[in-house]
This record gives sequence, C-alpha cells and structure tokens, in this order.
Amino acid sequence: MRQSAVILGLSFMLFAATAAFGDTVTIKLFNDDADEIVATVVDMNADPPGVAIANQRISGFAWIPILVNADDAGYAHVRWTARTADASFRRCGHQEKRGVANDGSVRVYVNSRCGRSAR
Repeated sequence: MRQSAVILGLSFMLFAATAAFGDTVTIKLFNDDADEIVATVVDMNADPPGVAIANQRISGFAWIPILVNADDAGYAHVRWTARTADASFRRCGHQEKRGVANDGSVRVYVNSRCGRSAR
C-alpha cells in the first residue's frame, strides 16, 4: 500500500514537471513478469545520452514512472537493460525503444541468459 502511494505521488510530481518542461515526457517502465527485476534506463535523446535511472528495483507486474527528454516530435527514445533481482536464478534482457509517447509504456523483460558482465 505504501509503495503504491509513493508511486502515485511520484507520478503527480513527474506530471507537473512534464507540464513545466515542454521538452520532456513521462514514460512507464513496466515489468511484465512475476519476478522482481533490477533495471537501468538510458535516455537516448539527452545530449550526450545519459542514465535516467540506474539499478532500480521493480516488483513483479509493476511499473515505475520515468521522466526523459523528448525528441523534436515529442517522443522518448530509451535503451534499457534488466536482470532478475534473485541472484540464484539470473536472467537478463535489453532493448532499445524509439517513439514512446508521453504516458506510454516500455515493457521490460528478462528472457535470456546473462553475459559475464551482468551483475
């Protein structure tokens, strides 16, 4: 219940920030599995591209709001990496996503083996 209140509060703050800054969009990073994951998102529209969130835990079937830069057309461009939070069953995933609209969702998943550098 407390986590939901925090997420709701952050969503309102991010919405207010989006209204104040016309060159940003708020997107939802959605964990589409029951396992808790740890995700990092790079804002590819930033100059230079920069980390929007780093090593953020996301519960199973939950989402978190992220504020990122918009391109000239008003869309987000992000690259994400994720891994399972449980070290005993390590899975990873990554993807680049362009053209994400304000309040749009980016599905994050961990469906493949991790390389040696994944921690």
